[in-house]
Amino acid sequence: MRVIGFGLRPSASRQALEHVFARALDKIGSHNGLSVVADSLATLSKRAGHPAFQALAQAHELPVIAVEETAVAGIKTHTRSARIEALFGTGSIAEATALLAAGDGARIIVSRIVSPDGTASAAVAETEGLTGI
Repeated sequence: MRVIGFGLRPSASRQALEHVFARALDKIGSHNGLSVVADSLATLSKRAGHPAFQALAQAHELPVIAVEETAVAGIKTHTRSARIEALFGTGSIAEATALLAAGDGARIIVSRIVSPDGTASAAVAETEGLTGI
C-alpha cells in the first residue's frame, strides 16, 4: 500500500497542494498513471474536509484517510519542523500521517516536500499488503 500524507495549514490553496502532490509523484518516479502510484491520501482528521484537499482527492480519484491528531504524537519522521514537533509531538504531519495510514511496517519512500508558500507538505509511505488505520 502506498499513501501520500499531507500536512496543510487552513490557508493552503489547491495550487500549493497540487505542487507538493506533483513533486511527490515525480520523486516516486512514475508517470504511468496515478493508480500505480498511490492508493490513498492521508491527513489529520481536522484537515480532511479542507475544500482544497477534498478537491485534490476528487480530481485524482483517491480516497482520503483521516488520522486523529493524537495518533501522530511520538511517530518518528525523517524530517523535523520545530513548530510541528511542539504542536503535535512529531516532526512532520505529512510523514506521520502517511506512515500511520499505510499501516504496520510502513516506511517513508519520499520525505516531506514543502510548497513554496509553506502552507502544504506531502510525503509518501509504503508498505506491503492492504493494512492501514
